[in-house]
Amino acid sequence: MNEAKTPWYRELNRYHWFVLIVAALGWLFDTMDQQLFTLARVPAMKELLATSPGEPASQALVDAYGPYATAIFLIGWATGGLGFGVLGDRIGRAKTMLFTILLYSLFTGLSAFSRGFWDFAFYRFLTGLGVGGEFAVGVALVAEVMPSTARPYALGLLQALSAVGNITAAFINIALFRVQQMQDAGEVSHFEVFGIRLTAWRLMFVVGTLPALLAVVIRRRLKEPERWQAATHEGVAAKQLGSYAELFGDPRWRKNALVGLCLAFSGVVGLWGIGFFSPDLIRKVFENSFDKGLTPAELKWKLALWTGINMILQNTGAFFGMYAFSLLSHRIGRRPCFALAFIAAMLSTAGYFWFIDDLSDIFWMSPIMGFCQLSLFGGYAIYFPELFPTRLRSTGVSFCYNVGRFIAAIGPFTLATLQTSVFTKEHGFEREPMRYACVAMCAVFLIGLAVLPFAPETKGKPLPE
Repeated sequence: MNEAKTPWYRELNRYHWFVLIVAALGWLFDTMDQQLFTLARVPAMKELLATSPGEPASQALVDAYGPYATAIFLIGWATGGLGFGVLGDRIGRAKTMLFTILLYSLFTGLSAFSRGFWDFAFYRFLTGLGVGGEFAVGVALVAEVMPSTARPYALGLLQALSAVGNITAAFINIALFRVQQMQDAGEVSHFEVFGIRLTAWRLMFVVGTLPALLAVVIRRRLKEPERWQAATHEGVAAKQLGSYAELFGDPRWRKNALVGLCLAFSGVVGLWGIGFFSPDLIRKVFENSFDKGLTPAELKWKLALWTGINMILQNTGAFFGMYAFSLLSHRIGRRPCFALAFIAAMLSTAGYFWFIDDLSDIFWMSPIMGFCQLSLFGGYAIYFPELFPTRLRSTGVSFCYNVGRFIAAIGPFTLATLQTSVFTKEHGFEREPMRYACVAMCAVFLIGLAVLPFAPETKGKPLPE
């Protein structure tokens, strides 16, 4: 009765709110970094792959190497997630979160000073180490600190707020490309550091160092959860904390880990192998909508502006999609909610990449795709911590989310191959190759749907101990 009458947020005290805000900011800045990369990928590839000064690289090179940079980032993300997931169980959630935020902030900044593709890819790999580690320790921290009835709502809100990081990145993208336009017109001086002109995409990565300031707050006030402290002082052997042998030695945790892995793989490929390539497609769509008399500088600015607006619309939908999962899963259960989300993500993503054909389409198609695709990630934040005991929670969540990314790294490679070798005009395909490639890859959402019968239902159950 109390659960039905009392709003979940009234159960939180001041420290609960502090933990939720810190964890949300850590993940928000994390996703901001991800989106800075997504928005900067094409202009970065054009500059870094250029064969002669002042001449951007060909579209063919950009289409080939952009997915490679994304895959390398995902591999770093997965590697860091696995390592820091274990560390989160062994040394604590708060300490590990501090390390991950400092890591992704530092190497995001260094990405701004790349001189070629390979050093850029190396910095993105190292950034990925920190990005991958932050999610698991953040959701484990919130799951263990929050009151049980408030837990799914708090985790849903934590994940939903990640969309604010994505939207922030879009505003940064718009603002800095405007600055670059003014620089090119001679209205503002160019910035140079170490002999490198800081163009708009480079400045975006400089801004990406700001989350390091959050580490100061974490170091001063954030405490380890009582659940984790109890697990480390109640006779749990050190080898059992954050142990993959322990995770896979128990049939229950092993099954949960493999189910979670398949669920995450489906959503991660759907987002990073398909959905986050929407800026690449809409640049081509927008070019057909703009006045043909625009100068190259004016066209570049318009593309940056409308790509940013598209990202804002997509992530506005994502915010509501992720939080909607927490509300709906509380009513109908985790498994039915995932089933609806996988079907909606498949249909909305395929429809977006096949039918978007005009500037006006982004105002309704982008929010719908964002709502459906990212609702899955609201589910991951709620569901994965409910699958594992305290001594293995960070490790288990990291395994699901990040081994899925190792496998998901094939997504961008597959997309690149389909675009350049399969769906080409030489093979009789008349539209942009990306459309055919992305629609074909939407079959990946069926993997998540197929594994749901093996997933345990955790609605209304306490966290495993």
